[in-house]
Amino acid sequence: MRSYVRREGRMTVAQRQALATLWPRYGIDAGREILVPRKVFGREAPLHLEIGFGMGDTLLALAKGNPQCDYLGVEVHRPGVGRLLLGLAERELQNVRVLCADAGDVLEHNLAPHSLAAIYLLFPDPWPKKRHHKRRLVQPAWAALACSRLRLGGELLIATDWQDYAEHMLEVLDGTQELTNCAGAGHFAPPGDGRPETKFERRGRRLGHAVWELRYRRGR
Repeated sequence: MRSYVRREGRMTVAQRQALATLWPRYGIDAGREILVPRKVFGREAPLHLEIGFGMGDTLLALAKGNPQCDYLGVEVHRPGVGRLLLGLAERELQNVRVLCADAGDVLEHNLAPHSLAAIYLLFPDPWPKKRHHKRRLVQPAWAALACSRLRLGGELLIATDWQDYAEHMLEVLDGTQELTNCAGAGHFAPPGDGRPETKFERRGRRLGHAVWELRYRRGR
């Protein structure tokens, strides 16, 4: 069961051109092959993963602000992928690679156990209707899979503006054996601590939306 619906929307000419010309430079068509970061990036560096990067603003800020780290971005929304590719080329960033694929498939088939220093899941689709809650990405099986891809001391950072989803995620992640809640069991982390604010988040705050953030560390 997929945790998303493809909403392609309208793609600009520039985004289409970026997909055609910049994908060979930044994109990865991995199939079911395990990625070897040293081969992908040409160096050894802490590897971070952003799941569902949207239009790419947070990923661009993270990559520019942390040149000592490498980043993988996963997104199924092609206009967003195109926009990120444009941003990477404009900033001449070399530490980002992009997969236009399902995040669950990437975690399961393309990433080796203990290979990630961090995973970011910022404002995932909340599937607000109760009958759709089963489509929400953060479930016990997903949490166990994500945890298995984190190295010892690696972090999982999640943010949402849907309180009931936040409470569900808190319960699931507090119950994941190898994860430790950095804020203490049963508690949310301070919003925006150590990450760029997203455009979606800024818009939500202007509308009076609260943000719930969860930060976990793999302890063993």
